[in-house]
Amino acid sequence: METYRSSGRTDTVVVPGQTIATESLPWNPHPKFAGVSLRHLVTGKDTGGRMSLHHVRVDPGCAIGDHAHTGQVEIHDVLAGTGTCTLEGRVLTYAPGVVGVMPADQVHRVDAGKDGMLLLATFVPPLV
Repeated sequence: METYRSSGRTDTVVVPGQTIATESLPWNPHPKFAGVSLRHLVTGKDTGGRMSLHHVRVDPGCAIGDHAHTGQVEIHDVLAGTGTCTLEGRVLTYAPGVVGVMPADQVHRVDAGKDGMLLLATFVPPLV
């Protein structure tokens, strides 16, 4: 189910050799966290193994539980919805326009509010 849509425009991803309509990319259920899906916008293959970008959808009341990314920095750009991110014992309020930086190897979690949340997540080095 597509919860969030852009305001009347067609979002695209431009990578070497192609332009892709974002809406045509599949949502992939997170293998560990229920109510969480990822859409891979830019992969390591597109960036020479340097980084990746993903839409991360967290359904209302769901969470990306405590986890860490070994050797990877993760950046969250909140696109829609609200919630919190807990990092190093601090609870950060997430709302559109907030950017959070998760240092490599640091345990963090994301909890969506009553309307769910959509993040643009950047991984360096890439997640996939």
